[in-house]
Amino acid sequence: MAVVGRPHGVRGLSRVQCYAENPASLRRYGALVDEHGRAFRLRWQGDGIAAICEVIDGKPVKPADRTAAERLTNKKLYVDRARLPAPDEEEFYVADLVGLAAVAEDGRELGRVDAVHDHGAGTFLEVGPLLLPFTKAAVPVVDIEAGRLVIVPPAEIAGDTREGAAA
Repeated sequence: MAVVGRPHGVRGLSRVQCYAENPASLRRYGALVDEHGRAFRLRWQGDGIAAICEVIDGKPVKPADRTAAERLTNKKLYVDRARLPAPDEEEFYVADLVGLAAVAEDGRELGRVDAVHDHGAGTFLEVGPLLLPFTKAAVPVVDIEAGRLVIVPPAEIAGDTREGAAA
């Protein structure tokens, strides 16, 4: 849901990259957890700036200073998937896409979605050695329940995935 960035100022605040549509909505999920299960709460101080407190024995413990905030840099914060609202039609959580079978229009399996990348210029699906744009044209069908998606590779890479492609 968020990644802690570099410290902001000298009083223990940090820059935070939030992946929720509305950063203020993180409050409704309660504490966020890191990969070790440690709980954290964020209190927004401004646009992208937050006081981050670790919850220890039910009590928030704020970083005392900039040095303590530096130790939180690059910490990824998560919420349990079951606590998230159901996505709207034609919307998907990244976690739901990873692992789906990627098949061609004719049903041939082309691999699995290994990762989803978004560096600001659009979302891409990593399927084996291929990076495919996550657009309706390139991925016309996403069927989470069936565990698959249909891909129509762009012409620039179609030779890599269609039958009869050069070796």
